[in-house]
Amino acid sequence: MTINLENEKNKLEKGFSTIFITTFTTIFIAELGDKTQIATLMLSAESGRPIIVFIGSSLALISSSLVGVLIGKWLSNKISPNKFTFFSGLLMIIISIFLAYDIIKPYV
Repeated sequence: MTINLENEKNKLEKGFSTIFITTFTTIFIAELGDKTQIATLMLSAESGRPIIVFIGSSLALISSSLVGVLIGKWLSNKISPNKFTFFSGLLMIIISIFLAYDIIKPYV
């Protein structure tokens, strides 16, 4: 009984750390050099108050992440993971086609 509880605890801890590290790394890399970071840089430079800009931008990122997490949780209860992966991929392909068309349009 004790061994099973220890195994379950180890699985839970590994699950937490794996999910946490994957989430942190993905979001950190995705946010590097994007328009949010550039806007934060500009706001900090213009205001001369980097701590206030940091607090404001951090709360904004936390709030937008919360919305994503809540919508993701809601969707996970409505759609199976396989269907969600399929529709997410399909949406990315459709967006890519529209973006490619916008680039090619002036040359056609």
